[in-house]
Amino acid sequence: MDCVAGTSSLILHVSSLRLAASRFSPIFRTPRFKSPASQKPLFLCRASGSEKGDSENDYLFRVGNAFAEEAIGAEYGEGFETFRLDGPLKLDVDYLNERLQECFLQRIRHAMKPDEAFGLVFSWDNVVADTRSLKLDAWRRLASEEGREIPTAGHVLRTIVNTAADHVLQKVLCWEKEESRLEKLKSRLSLLYYQNLLKLDTPMKGLKEWLDAVYTAGTPCAVVSCLDRKIMLETLKRMGISKYFQAVVTEEDGMESTAHRFLSAALKLDRKPSKCVVFEDDPRGITAAHNCTMMAVALIGAHPAYELEQADLAVASFNELSVINLKRLFAHKGLNFMDLQNQIVNKSPSRRKLRTDTIV
Repeated sequence: MDCVAGTSSLILHVSSLRLAASRFSPIFRTPRFKSPASQKPLFLCRASGSEKGDSENDYLFRVGNAFAEEAIGAEYGEGFETFRLDGPLKLDVDYLNERLQECFLQRIRHAMKPDEAFGLVFSWDNVVADTRSLKLDAWRRLASEEGREIPTAGHVLRTIVNTAADHVLQKVLCWEKEESRLEKLKSRLSLLYYQNLLKLDTPMKGLKEWLDAVYTAGTPCAVVSCLDRKIMLETLKRMGISKYFQAVVTEEDGMESTAHRFLSAALKLDRKPSKCVVFEDDPRGITAAHNCTMMAVALIGAHPAYELEQADLAVASFNELSVINLKRLFAHKGLNFMDLQNQIVNKSPSRRKLRTDTIV
């Protein structure tokens, strides 16, 4: 009798978890994380104000951490924290992989339609939209306003786009070191980038055709970004691809790291992290995906191919992909998968293998 009651309680909990994911509203139900370093909860709320009356801080909020370098995340035991009547509950990577199992009817459906068993998670930057050119344009406009010039060397441009604004202003361009002046330049840079986003209406080459293919196959998709939810939805609609994404993860979701965004996307799609494929262009994002036990497909462009060797698959464009590629990614996963391409941290036999960034 106790066994039956315990099973019923577990089924009820997993059902409530899926219901929460399907009805997730980032404005009112912001998930809370605890950083291993600070152990302090982080809450974010939407900035108020109209389009005409927004201050520079509001623009900074709208583009989130677009010019900041996020942590990779998903260290062992790190994940969501929620609360129940019987106390707090932590939802880390292993917990989600264990509890987000398909129910009986889902297993039957996925056996008949295996493409629906996977979840696709798309990073916003340089995967859904060409934000590299938008950021470079924002930097050049800021330089013009300040009476300065941006170096044309390729490696310098890559550093400017892929590095936090503080480091670029202080160490790369050597423009300013005073704190108040730095904040003013960063706010102006965010405003210029925000203005560029308002004009964006074209997705990455081949993305719409790829999304249409997986949409026909019934594979759910999510897009993750540090942008404000409103501008994200408006931009997706303007690009004509909003219908392909069943979930979005934005600044209001309160994520502390790249891996947290991926885990949030998996939860919203109601798919185990180990059944998800992340589309990224950054080596750090690929590492975050592997730390979440997700597969990673790299898009060559913002980073050269030799910097994306950690990825399970690297392509020059979405035109090279087919739905069958998704099944093949999981077919070759073995005990030593990716060991030669990542540093392995395995302090305990019971812990999963942790991938750490190896790109300098």
